[in-house]
Amino acid sequence: MSEMPSRVIPIDPARPDANALRTAAEVVHAGGLVAFPTETVYGLGANALDVDAVRRIFEAKGRPPVNPLIVHVHGESMLRQVVADWPPTAATLAARFWPGPLTLVLLKGESVADLVTAGGSTIAVRTPGHPIALALIREAGVPLAAPSANRSGEISPTRAEHVLAGLAGRIDLILDGGPTLNGIESTVLDLTTEPPTLLRPGPVGIAELEAILGPIQKQPKAAGRALASPGMMPRHYAPRTPVELIGGRANFDERANVLRSRGENFGEVVLGETDCQERRIGMPANPAGYAACLYDVLHRLDGLGLSRILVELPPATDDWMAVRDRLTRAAAD
Repeated sequence: MSEMPSRVIPIDPARPDANALRTAAEVVHAGGLVAFPTETVYGLGANALDVDAVRRIFEAKGRPPVNPLIVHVHGESMLRQVVADWPPTAATLAARFWPGPLTLVLLKGESVADLVTAGGSTIAVRTPGHPIALALIREAGVPLAAPSANRSGEISPTRAEHVLAGLAGRIDLILDGGPTLNGIESTVLDLTTEPPTLLRPGPVGIAELEAILGPIQKQPKAAGRALASPGMMPRHYAPRTPVELIGGRANFDERANVLRSRGENFGEVVLGETDCQERRIGMPANPAGYAACLYDVLHRLDGLGLSRILVELPPATDDWMAVRDRLTRAAAD
């Protein structure tokens, strides 16, 4: 695709500037691409009802057509444009978690192009919980198809500079609203199965969902076909630098010592330490804190020209499920 200058407009989440939002909405109406912050990561938005605009998302990201997009909406009338059915279970979950980092997979409405859903009969939809994202959707007046604003398969962006590093010259506009809050992508729940299926773990935990729905099933890894949700490719969220996962601090330290004895220039990501050096970074010992800084840490280490990034795996418990999912996909071959 031909490159274009990518404009960056700083915008205050506490008081989103009306002129900046109007400019972004004009880009959307013209079929262009706007990167904007959500409470999870930065999204790359286009009019979900404009198939040519949606195609530009895939081109800019180098995204495979089997990987569907999440559609972001605000208000019931906009929601009804993209879904064929709004079951009571969905309404209950939306009342509890929207606006917020929960994506629901439902039957697709007729107005949505097959490209958005990778040819599938279902659509992934959510209402984001970030003031800039909500204000942009309101100003544009159309549902926004918006995957993460990065090249396909690479580390998701949690800052505007991450977006620029991957997509400068490939998109029209970036609304720079500062760092995102949750730091990892939304939870995705498929409501077209019985029981509902967790397709991607995220900030809304499985325990929170099961408290409302009862037991839910977990989706195995899948690839090579049209998927029901983004975030299901085996390799995803990955830096250019190889990632090696090690369970347990003793095993981690042993492996690190072997690499040091070889003279390797490697990075270390360890759990529960507060010290932060250039190549050894301590991460919070709680899942939400860890998730909030995970991608930023990977971006920083990825820019150091290291031979590999060694990561101490967090515990294999439900509350760490989303973080372990991102790390496992980042380390996949």
